[in-house]
Amino acid sequence: MIDLGLGSWPARRARISPHAIALREADREVSYAELAARVDRLAAGLAELGVRAGDRVAYLGPNAIATFEALFAAGRLGAVFVPLNTRLAPPEIFAQLADCTPAVLIHAPELRPPDDGRAMLTVEEFSALADTPGDPPDEDVDLAQAAVILYTSGTTGRPKGVVLTHNNLTFNTINQLAHVDVLSTDVVLCTAPLFHAAGLGQVSLPTLFKGGTVVVAPRFDPGWLLEAVAEQRIRAFSAVPTMLQMLCEHPDWPAADLSSLRYVIYGGSPVVEWVARAWHARGVPILQGYGMTEAAPGALLAPLSGAADKPTSPGVPHFFTDIEIGQDGQLLVRGPNLSPGYWRRPRETAEAFHRGWFRSGDLVRLDDDGWATVLGRMTDMYISGGENVYPAEVEAALAELPGVAACAVVGVPHARWGEVGFALVVPRPDADLDEAAISEHLVARMARYKVPRYIRFVEDLPRTASGKVRKSELPALIPEENP
Repeated sequence: MIDLGLGSWPARRARISPHAIALREADREVSYAELAARVDRLAAGLAELGVRAGDRVAYLGPNAIATFEALFAAGRLGAVFVPLNTRLAPPEIFAQLADCTPAVLIHAPELRPPDDGRAMLTVEEFSALADTPGDPPDEDVDLAQAAVILYTSGTTGRPKGVVLTHNNLTFNTINQLAHVDVLSTDVVLCTAPLFHAAGLGQVSLPTLFKGGTVVVAPRFDPGWLLEAVAEQRIRAFSAVPTMLQMLCEHPDWPAADLSSLRYVIYGGSPVVEWVARAWHARGVPILQGYGMTEAAPGALLAPLSGAADKPTSPGVPHFFTDIEIGQDGQLLVRGPNLSPGYWRRPRETAEAFHRGWFRSGDLVRLDDDGWATVLGRMTDMYISGGENVYPAEVEAALAELPGVAACAVVGVPHARWGEVGFALVVPRPDADLDEAAISEHLVARMARYKVPRYIRFVEDLPRTASGKVRKSELPALIPEENP
């Protein structure tokens, strides 16, 4: 058997440092030797449930040791791990389950969806599979095989799964190791959600590759994080700008012991400069990364040398990642970390991937020193609290209301969340609409971060001759000072 995939990582690392701690949460620790043994038994348990190579294993729950064990156990079988966003509304989760058709769904007890005939295990039931001795079937797992499907929001409201191969995630790990120093003695924090590529790829997998310890946090809590950094001598973690700002604003920030931190990697959008300066003033370099799920996720990352001088720049390309600026100013990305495409979406794959290059949809400028400056997005997508929001999805839900004649959603700046939605709604004559009713309608259909914070009723929207809304003219309809 030749197994080069992620599922072989625990056993391969256990040959080198079996007694080193791989994963830690609360009062529980798992060594690399124990992790390797548990992964084998968990894979055997999944196989007993009928999971085969190529099948999908979905996971719906907060970050936990079990999340990593499910990732590795699925990989051990040649199956595909599909972590689902716990922040989504039930209809959105159902849409993703219908799209990936998992052979089994592992879920937190409080997140159990209605029974639709598929095999379902609570996280505790899944973990208990490791209590039964067993060997998984021998599988040849090639690096070209799919390892993970990560969902991004679709511009049409349909879920869009990004397929990442074992090769993609392995090369993203190598890229990270070429960019920042990771040691086998490092203790890092996994607080970014593992249903995002950054949660897996920026700090966690590189640390496990090198034999360090990943402390798993179920959710982001600024007070707990500051305490954990000091008590567990955390060397690094990844975050979105909102997290960095919330940490700076926490009352424990001035006295927090951050001396163990060697760097913090952040992405999703540029951080507010005063926040970046605040971290650097505490002696902690924050390195902005630029990427996308399709790149597993790294494309650019600020090196330690120079990050303090350019705290809001995503730096330079990763070691094995190439970039080009197209004639339209759009950033193009290629490399072995680049996804082969979208799950069962050939048309969207053909549109985004061309001759090995991925069209990012972002306008980027390269400065004379080779560092990048992100100028803006070619699409209408905006980022709220590190989460991508696609206006078309929100507009489609708004249009379901019988009183809505037309609508448009744009992102506007927000001090805490980076950007939030601003909805412009044209009501039908005699429509009984108010902001509360619209918000209630949207909250029932989608994650709260997608629901516009501001709603304004207008008489009409600017349109082209073909009837399309002129989004470039919408800012003129929005008050300079948002409510």
